[in-house]
Amino acid sequence: MKQDKRQANRTPVAVATALLALVLAPQAIAQAQTQAQERPTVEMLQATTQALIEALVESGLITRDKANQLIATAAAKAKAAMPLVAPAPTAPESSAEVGKDGKKVIRVPYVPQAVKDEMRNVIKQEVLQQARTERWGQPGAYPAWVERFKIEGDYRLRGELTKLSSANTPAGTVGFTNGNLTRAADISQNTLNSAPSFNTQEDFDRIRLRARLGVTATLSDQVSTTLRVSTGNTADRTSTNQTLGQSFNKYQLVADQAYLTVRGFDQRLTLTGGRVPNPFFSTDLLWADDLGFEGVAATGTMPVMGGAAGFVTAGYFPLTENRPGATKPRALLGVQTGLDMKLGRGDRRLKIGVALYNYQGMEGVKESAADSGRSDYATRYEYGSGFRQRGNTLFNVRASGDTASPVYGLASSFQELNLTAALDWADLLPQHLRVTGDIVKNLGFNRAEMEQRTGQVIPDGSDIGFLARVQLGQTQISKRGDWNASLAYRYLGSDAVLDAFTNSDFGLGGTNNKGLIVGVNYGLFANTSLSARWMSANPIDSYAPGSATSTKLAVDAVQVEINSRF
Repeated sequence: MKQDKRQANRTPVAVATALLALVLAPQAIAQAQTQAQERPTVEMLQATTQALIEALVESGLITRDKANQLIATAAAKAKAAMPLVAPAPTAPESSAEVGKDGKKVIRVPYVPQAVKDEMRNVIKQEVLQQARTERWGQPGAYPAWVERFKIEGDYRLRGELTKLSSANTPAGTVGFTNGNLTRAADISQNTLNSAPSFNTQEDFDRIRLRARLGVTATLSDQVSTTLRVSTGNTADRTSTNQTLGQSFNKYQLVADQAYLTVRGFDQRLTLTGGRVPNPFFSTDLLWADDLGFEGVAATGTMPVMGGAAGFVTAGYFPLTENRPGATKPRALLGVQTGLDMKLGRGDRRLKIGVALYNYQGMEGVKESAADSGRSDYATRYEYGSGFRQRGNTLFNVRASGDTASPVYGLASSFQELNLTAALDWADLLPQHLRVTGDIVKNLGFNRAEMEQRTGQVIPDGSDIGFLARVQLGQTQISKRGDWNASLAYRYLGSDAVLDAFTNSDFGLGGTNNKGLIVGVNYGLFANTSLSARWMSANPIDSYAPGSATSTKLAVDAVQVEINSRF
């Protein structure tokens, strides 16, 4: 690497000096051959020429073989260019020609222009070729293969305080209806030695960090691969946070992203496959910010009338393996279409997208006693505790009369129709204004079907969710003094979306909550910002579906964090 930097930092002046020295070298050689009587001068010229050539070799401008070849060629051509006459007798020292100033005059024989031109061209071509290869004079120049790699990452340190109302419903069994239905299995049934182990009433605080490092290798104009590692663990899909307080133990690193990207049709079509970032235009109403998708996706863009750009994104994402007798196949199919357009003559843009997300094989089915001997009995329809957050309506899928610990499945199916829009208005006020709206309706929410699955009437619950956010200030905090402030209202019904993938911070995560979010961001330095956020959430419906017993889980959270990226 030191040699690369030395070569990359050579200046054109140094190269020009070396070229001039080699052009004059034939003259020195010719002089040495025709004026042998002046031995001290000849030796000096030979030594000087040799030193110049050695300097070129040591600096890497020419190779050793090339240097030897240049010396031999110059000597041969200089000799051939001299008149074919016998050398004059050596004159006594006293007969040397003396100038008017009393100093000895040195005569340099004529070197043909053809010899000088040929040497100049040989050296020039080799030097230029090396300059192109090593990119001399280009600031920050590195070997060409380095340019194929792009490294980026970020670091976040967050302090978090969560305040829980003392009037919240204690953890326990209050969240069940007839011992069968629930919307908070982790709260209602999470006990240790008959004592609740889920905290609903006591405030707590924690310090958390998130670190991510990604590398993208560009293999060609069409193909690239990306690998990103992050903090976090494989038990939490919606967060890459690491909570401090591990008694100085080391942290885990996980493969957060690993995917291949192929582009074609003048970059209008993009195909990705693997563990990919969220390919859809969306908010955290449906998809948590840190959620990664597993599968394949394609996005196509095309210009439409009025200077707008249309886009279509489609993806297939398997959620479980298809292993008969062990797991039941589940998958997500998603398709979205929309427009990104400029409004009027000012600096205003509107982006809007309509999407349908169809979950296959997610809803539960009540087992029969005849199937109790199956190896995948009940578990094939389970919506597992490591998968769900809280909020969706759940029921026990075990056969009627089975008194073993409940296995919970989803009471509703999920086909989510989603409309997302964002208006960027840069010239309305002195500061940039961004208004975002997101609304979702679960077309699979059908009370008659839910009653058939569960065997019980479920009069409450909701299939609607929406988010409205207004933000003033820079959309990206990239330098000192940049800022923005935002205010949002969030409402997410119990069965509007699958609770496994939505935001994990608001209301302790999941669905069946509503409330306000206030945030502010300020740039401390280049690519480093300070952020503060307050979230206030309350439940919409009871833990226990259809129960007359009201439940409460009021959660206020304050987050203060430092973010840096590179």
